[in-house]
Amino acid sequence: MDLNFTPDEEAFRSEVRGFLKAQLPQDLSAKVREGLRLTRDDMAQWHQILNQRGWLANHWPEQYGGPGWSAVQKFIFELECALAHSPRTVPFGVGMLGPVLIKYGNEAQKRYWLPRILSGEDWWCQGYSEPGAGSDLAGVKTTAVRQGDHYLVNGQKTWTTLGQHANMIFCLVRTNRDAKKQEGISFLLVDMNTPGVEVRPIITLDGEHEVNEVFFTDVKVPLENLVGEEDKGWTCAKYLLTYERTNIAGVGFSVAGLEKLKIAAARVMHKGRPLSQDPLFAARLARVEIDLENMKTTNLRVLAAVAGGGVPGAESSMLKIRGTEIRQELLSLMRRAMGPYALPFVEAALHAGHEAPPIGPPEARAAAAQYFNYRKLSIFGGSNEIQKNIISKMILGL
Repeated sequence: MDLNFTPDEEAFRSEVRGFLKAQLPQDLSAKVREGLRLTRDDMAQWHQILNQRGWLANHWPEQYGGPGWSAVQKFIFELECALAHSPRTVPFGVGMLGPVLIKYGNEAQKRYWLPRILSGEDWWCQGYSEPGAGSDLAGVKTTAVRQGDHYLVNGQKTWTTLGQHANMIFCLVRTNRDAKKQEGISFLLVDMNTPGVEVRPIITLDGEHEVNEVFFTDVKVPLENLVGEEDKGWTCAKYLLTYERTNIAGVGFSVAGLEKLKIAAARVMHKGRPLSQDPLFAARLARVEIDLENMKTTNLRVLAAVAGGGVPGAESSMLKIRGTEIRQELLSLMRRAMGPYALPFVEAALHAGHEAPPIGPPEARAAAAQYFNYRKLSIFGGSNEIQKNIISKMILGL
């Protein structure tokens, strides 16, 4: 494939840049650039801005509200958003559930749920992982027992990202205990305001409330909230995970992170010269830049395949592995570049309005927090070790 942008694609990139310059609120961009924490209102504001332009669900078909972009246009948009330091689009409704409903949902589900995802009327979270079912996702134990016109759901989900903001959760539940692990799972949509649903925060070491535990005790879920066939939810789960893993690769975030790292390395002095001129640091910086360029090419190939009607298989696992390793390396190099200024960090400094005088370079404020937080990248969405197993089975037949 031709990796050079056409004149039309360059014109589209100019259009995206113009939109971001005019519509991306400067305070939001500053928060993202400085590594500050975003509130629910911050994320919802960006969601609405994109939806009003018709660019929110850029990978959905036009008939469901997508803009009808090509794979290259999607790539350009995500890249330019990252370089402009826009907030990420919360992925659970738009990026994960939406494609599943479009492919496996019935017409009534599409008509009802898809517009609510776009409008932001529903905030979705993901109910996949459990205390005993993370990388081994087929080991889910949360049960859904059919009783008349509803299911009765009991169990627990964990590491539920932004669940404290959500009013809806899509879950993998076990509807057949006697079937093989993957064959007895269903894909269910659950209203979190239903009696019996309890959300408990998990506060991480940096003081962040990003993830949660969700408990279900005799929760009634209407039968019409089943997506696809009963006991066939593993098909939906795998389809969703290909989108999640490709998104986790985060090419745009890595490109923006590399640009930020280069600026910091040129400014920070080490032994009387800029850190970027230190041979060991420069070698690591060059290595990660080469890896990133290679991943950008692979990402374009995968997007082109999806645009042609395909579903990324082993390729999404490859992107997930390399993408997360590259992002972690960039954050590690930033923390090293900041030296003693990166740790310890003041938790309050990650909130907007913190008025204490900065210590060290501006990049130091979030360097440690982001480094430790994003160690999770190689674990969630299916750990990198599991992705290597998938690649070996799909490509090598092992």
